[in-house]
Formats: sequence, structure tokens, C-alpha cells
Amino acid sequence: MAFKINKFKLTHSFFSSKLCYSSSAAETADSIVTIFTTKGPSAPELTNFSPSLTPHLVESVLTRLRSWRVAHNFFHWASNQHPYHHTSFTFNAIASILSRSQKTQPLVDLAKHLPNSSCSFTPGAFSFFLRCLGNLRLAQEAHHLFDEMSLKGLCVPDRLCYNALLEVISKCGSLHLMEMRLNEMKDFGWEFDKYTLMPILVTYCNAGRVDQALSVYKEMEEKGWADDRVCSMMAVYFSKLGKVDKAFEMVERMGEHGMKLTEKTICVLIHGFVKESRVEKALQMFEKMQRENGFNPDVSLYNVLIGGLCKIDDSDGALSLLSEMKESGVKPDIGIYTKLISSFSDDIGMLSKLLKEILEGEEDEKTLVLIYNALLTCYVNDGSMDEAYRLIQMMIHSKSSTEDDDASRMYAFSKVTERLVSPNTTSFSIVIDGSLKNDQLDLALSLFNDMRKIAGKPTISIYNNLIDSLCNSNRLEESYELLREMRELGVEPTHFTYNSIYGCMCKRKDVSGACDMLKEMGARGHGPWIKHTTLLVKELCNHGRVMEACEFLDNMVQQGFLPDIVSYSAAIAGLVNIQEVDGAMKIFRDLCSRGHCPDVVCFNVLIRGLCKADRLAEAGILFDELVERGLSPSVVTYNMFIDLWCKNGSVDKAMALLFRMCEDDKEPNVITYTTLVDGLCKAERPDDALLLWKEMEKKGCPPNRISFMALIYGLCRCCRPTEALCYLREMEQKEMKPDSFIYIALLSAYLSDLNLTSAFEIFKEMVDLELFPNPLDKNYPIAVDAIRKFCKDHRTSSAIQVLIEEGKIPTHSELLEVKD
Repeated sequence: MAFKINKFKLTHSFFSSKLCYSSSAAETADSIVTIFTTKGPSAPELTNFSPSLTPHLVESVLTRLRSWRVAHNFFHWASNQHPYHHTSFTFNAIASILSRSQKTQPLVDLAKHLPNSSCSFTPGAFSFFLRCLGNLRLAQEAHHLFDEMSLKGLCVPDRLCYNALLEVISKCGSLHLMEMRLNEMKDFGWEFDKYTLMPILVTYCNAGRVDQALSVYKEMEEKGWADDRVCSMMAVYFSKLGKVDKAFEMVERMGEHGMKLTEKTICVLIHGFVKESRVEKALQMFEKMQRENGFNPDVSLYNVLIGGLCKIDDSDGALSLLSEMKESGVKPDIGIYTKLISSFSDDIGMLSKLLKEILEGEEDEKTLVLIYNALLTCYVNDGSMDEAYRLIQMMIHSKSSTEDDDASRMYAFSKVTERLVSPNTTSFSIVIDGSLKNDQLDLALSLFNDMRKIAGKPTISIYNNLIDSLCNSNRLEESYELLREMRELGVEPTHFTYNSIYGCMCKRKDVSGACDMLKEMGARGHGPWIKHTTLLVKELCNHGRVMEACEFLDNMVQQGFLPDIVSYSAAIAGLVNIQEVDGAMKIFRDLCSRGHCPDVVCFNVLIRGLCKADRLAEAGILFDELVERGLSPSVVTYNMFIDLWCKNGSVDKAMALLFRMCEDDKEPNVITYTTLVDGLCKAERPDDALLLWKEMEKKGCPPNRISFMALIYGLCRCCRPTEALCYLREMEQKEMKPDSFIYIALLSAYLSDLNLTSAFEIFKEMVDLELFPNPLDKNYPIAVDAIRKFCKDHRTSSAIQVLIEEGKIPTHSELLEVKD
């Protein structure tokens, strides 16, 4: 596009004015970068720079910071400095950083904050911000932001803005949003240009709307806008839909108009044709492009075509293409040999012919090794690890096996190749990786020892895979030995190497070892994986070592690592579980002061802790803060407050939250409805509870076992056992088994209603189901009292006597021991 800015790359011409920075301004920016990177936003030296902050300076600092997180923290720090205010330049700078770093949530938060910043944007600047959102497929966020900025007068969108928004929407494929914005453009009287129709075409293609896509294409063709890119896209689109003939027609039409496909498009089309098992069309495309475009295919394209021919059992075609490939100077790789050998492995005669074709004119030992490696790969892929191990042992010892029969792949190899070759690093790597995937760690280690003697220095990949498997098997000491060996051989460990060992220490809850590993990782420029740190914190908290978990996170910060909000949330949850809510709040506030953006999960953990501690006002304040930060309360958040209000008897407040959930497009779940049904019954509002129950079913939220028991128990408490019994029968029809207290509730309700006949039926059902409460159960006295009443009534006394004689309920002497 003519107006399209190079993909999210910060350019001085776009973000900066034409004034050049003086050397002193550059030095100031460098100083801020150094302080912020090493000491963070709490460094006292930063106060010296606060009065001199300008948008140019802030932008300059942002572009110098290498870490998105540090840049994000700096942006928030600058926001709080008086009298400084961000401009569209600085907003676009941080948006570009977050977009390029693939940080979705921080960018979403930034977009939500933007309309409240009172910062105005030109159409060009706003288009750039929209494309930053589009890079992370945040079409809904772009859509809402577009409206808010327009309503608040912070940007007057023109066709440039609309085209940018359409481009963003096309990346998520929302037809509804696309068509809505198109109607707005029509209402403004704007004619659609090429850059309007292009995202429309993309959206229709991705949505599978063939007729609409063709209509837009024809319009572009009529106006002379159907260039190479548009036609190529249509060809690829037809290919993806499996309409190979239409795709080929489009390619032919392009040729007639002198248009040429790019090599990338050619490869995509050939891949698509082969995927649809239209190998003949793929070969036609292949030959056409070689003939007309001077296209020189690489080994990967031959791989696809030969693989396609093997798939349709065209052995002659595959061998012919292999010969052509070798004649053109392209050397086959292990992938091609593997496909060929695997395809013809059941036909020993064909396999021998294949090997002769491969080896014709080949005297290089490397080719022989490649072929043997292909056979090893076939064995591993087939799960024939014994054969793979036997073959590599033959290669190691240069000795054929006497166990091979005439119909084996190994026999065909030995007959044609007539000699064995020594395995290389790849040979060992194939079998070692296969052994590890089949949980044969000791076998892999044995081969690894052979490898060091025969093939020389192992690759970083082999070291990493072995260390990872050792760590997963809790064999930490052996993994350390391999790490030391790597250093001695000059093989530089990667972040994967260190994190495998770090993860093992975290599983072991080895805080000291984890801290030592963090130091080493930091010294070598690597960082810990969030999942490992979070696991350690959770494990420590689960084993009563909450304070140690908090100290570990502090230690990480001291070593220059900023733990993720997920890890902090785990520590906060640990503190909440041991009733250290104040400690949890302190960590939360420290996080916020350091520029962290706590997520909804973190808020939920704290809100739950405050609710349990009966600090309801603080919980409410935290809920308001969650909303003010642009976060959306989750269903879990709402459920906690609904539960709180129901338990406090404020069921109307709880119902109000249910309506607010619906307004916020948060779908109430079975927990929401169950809590409210229970709360309404406790408030002696069974009719409202039943109405809510019907609404729950109407909205497609099926009640579970807990829901049924809450309703049945609640109705019994409201002296409506007959209705409660109906729901018990429905529950049984759904093959859900109630707990014994449900029968006790029904029994008590019927007895209170002086309906001994129905009460006895429930009582007998409970006994027959072996749900009679034991003497330690709090409901035991209720059951005993019921027996006494049944004994005194002539309608039930004889039946009770039978149950006593059968030993299903307590005897008269046992009943006397229970006090009223």
C-alpha cells in the first residue's frame, strides 16, 4: 500500500519531528536507559530527569530500551511524572514495541487506556496504532478503540483510517465488522479504492465466501487493480479450498497478462496441489515455472513433489524426478531418501531398484551415510527401535548381521551397497532421539558414549535432549555432568539447557540450587522460564513454605530478573491461604509500583482472601480498581461477590451482580446459578429460586449434581417437600446420586408437615440405598427421632420393626442411648 508503514518498525521520520536531537539530549536518553535498566523505576536518580521530560526524549528512551518489559515500565513511569503528558508519538512507540514483542495483554491494556488519555491523533498516527493491534489480531479491540476515539473527538477518521481498520479486521476474518464499516464508508460517500477492496477480498476468501470474493475480484479486475498480488492471492485461495482447477486457471490467466508468480507463491501452490493429491497439476505447475520463469527449485520443493508421488504409489515418477533432481545439481537430502525408502520398503525388488538409482555414479561415502540415515529414520518412524539399534551397531562395528532375512530392508541395503559405513553425528542423533521418545534413556546414553568415540563432538541438540530427559527422570547429577562436559568441549549451553536443569530443581523444591542456577543463567544472558518459577512457588506454598517462596521471588529481583505476574499470583495465593492477607496486599502494591500490570487472576486471588477475612469494603475497592485498570472482571470474580452477598443475606445485591454480568457479556455458569438458588432459598424466596432455575435451563446451562442438591435442600427448608421430591426424581433420571443429607432434609420437611406416609417412603428409600447416617454424623439424631415417631404411629410401626429386625437401622436399645 502507498501509505503503508514498514511493518511496525519505529522510524525516526514517523515518530519524531524534523528537529535533530543535540548530543546532550542523546546523552540524557542514554543516562535514563542505564538507570532504568539497572535500577528500575524506583531509582532516586530518576527524579532529576522528571522536570525535563519531553515526548521526544521519552520516545528516544523507548527506542533505546532492548526489553519490552523495561520499556513498558518506563512508559508507565513517565505517565506519572508531572507535568509530562504522552503524545501520539510516544503511544505509537510503545505500541510498536509491544506489537513486535507479541505482548497481547499489555497492548490491549494500552488500547483501553488510550481514549482516557485525552491524547489527540492524526489519521496517519492513529492508522499506525491500529496496525500495531492488527499485528496481534486484536480486531475487536481495534474496532472499539476506533469508535471511542471518534466519539471523544481525539481523532477524526478519514478513508486512510478506515482502510487501516479494514486491514486489521481482515486478519481475524470478522465479516460482521467488515460489512458494518463498509456501510459507514458508503454513508460518508467515499468511493472504495484498491486499499479498501483488498482487505474485503482477504476477508471473503478466509471466510470461504466464494461468490462474494469473486465479485470483489471482478470489480478490481475491471478497474485495473487486479495486480500480481491480487491474482496470486486468488490462486492460493482456490488452492486452499481444494479447487485446484480454478487455481490453475488463475495461474494461466496471469501468464496471459504477463504477470509472474513469486517463488513463494509457486511453492505454496505446489504444496496445496500435492495436499489435495493433485500431483499431476503440481508437476504441471513445476514444469511451467521452470520453463517460463527460469525458476530453480530447491531441495524442499523436490521433497514435496517426490513425497506426493510416493503417496500415490507412482514409483517410476518418483525415481524419474529423483534423476532429474540429481542432473540439475540439487543433492537429495535425508527427507527425500526417507520418503522413498519408506514408500517402497514393502517391495524389496523396487527398493533394490531405488538404491541402484540413488547410488548410480555415487562413490562419495557421505551419500552412503545419508542413505543409511534414511533407513534409520524409517525404522524410528515405524517404531522399530530394535532394528534401528541393530543397524547402527552394524555401522559402528562395520559388520553385517547374520540375522537378516531375504525380505528385510536391511538385507536389500547390504546387497546393493555392498559395504557398511561408519555412522556420523546425524546417525547417532536419529537413534538417540528415537530412544528418548520411547523412554529408553539408558540406551540413548549408551549410544551417546559410542558417539563420542566414533563421530566426535556431539551437537547442542543432542546434549539438550539428553539433559532434558535426565532432568525429567530426576537424574540431576548426570545432567550436571553433561553440562560440565559441554563447557569443556566448547559447546555453549542454550537457554533450553539451563531451563531444563532449572526446571528439575524447581520440581525438587531445591531453592538454593535454583538460586545458583539463576546466577549462572543471568551471567550468560539467559532467563528462567515462567512455568518453572511458577511451579517452584506453587510447590513451596503447597508444602507450607510460603515465606520461602516470597524470599525466592525477592532473590530473583535482586539478581536482575523480573518474575512474571503468574509467579507473583502463586505467591499471593499462598499468603492468602495462610491468612496472611496483609502480606499478599503488600506484594500486590509493590508490583503495581514497579510498573507490573496485575491480571484478573491476581485480583481474584486477593479478592477471595479479603472476602474470607470479612474485609468486604477492601474487596469492593479492589473490584473497582480492577475495572479502572481496564481489566474485565471474570465470571470467577462475579461468582465470588455473588457468594459473598448470598452468605451475608444480601441476595438482592447478588442478583444485581447477575444482571451486571449479562451487561458485561459474561455468561453466568452453573456455579453462579447454584449460589443464587441457594441464596434465594435461604432468604425464603423459593419462587424466585425456581424462576432462576428455569432461566438457567433456558440459557443452556445444565444443572449439575450440586445444583440439584442446593435446590432440593432449599425447597425443603422452605417447607415445600413435594416440589423438592419432584427435583429429586429428575436428578435420579439424570443418573445423579444425591448425598444422604438430601434424604434427611426431605424427611424433616415431611415430618414438619405431619405427612408421615411420605416421610416413611423417603426414610425407607434412604435405608435401602444404605444412606442411613452413622452415629458420628450430625444428622444421626434427626434420623433417630424419625424412627421414634414411626414406631409410635400405627401406620408405620410394623414396617419399622421389620427394618430393625433386618439390622438396617438401630435397635430399640441403641435408640435409647441417643438423647433427644
